[in-house]
Amino acid sequence: MEPLATPPIDRRTSLGYLINHLARLMEHALRDRIAEYGVVSGQFAQLLALYEQDGVPQHELCEKVRIDQSTMAHTLKRMERDGLIQRTADPADGRRALIHLTERAQRLRAALVSVAHEVNDIAAAGFSGPREEDFLRMARQAIGNLEADRAHLNGKER
Repeated sequence: MEPLATPPIDRRTSLGYLINHLARLMEHALRDRIAEYGVVSGQFAQLLALYEQDGVPQHELCEKVRIDQSTMAHTLKRMERDGLIQRTADPADGRRALIHLTERAQRLRAALVSVAHEVNDIAAAGFSGPREEDFLRMARQAIGNLEADRAHLNGKER
């Protein structure tokens, strides 16, 4: 018997394709707007997380923005070089450092948050209040589904 051919995925109806395309377009819109502030899009999630809670250890920042330690280490090194963060010894555990925003990063906060709102507003143009809330709820559900699947797969023996 011949194996059944796998039907092609239509990009116009593929959730993965559409969300990935949306994410890339939003990243480009964000990148174009934050460049004037000397910030790159790969630093943006870390800045937003630190605006919510400053002075956290690297592993906690990794959990908040969902990126791995090696990527975070590289990003933080660049952010330190760019004058956006500084590291201080953790008084509770001198072996680890806490990540703090610099005065420069604090001064950029209002502008960067405004840009984030602008990009979100552009992407959601034409959504009514309930439709936008439904979209956000479904996006959070999809994220939760995939995070649970990842945790399940990581818990399995291979």
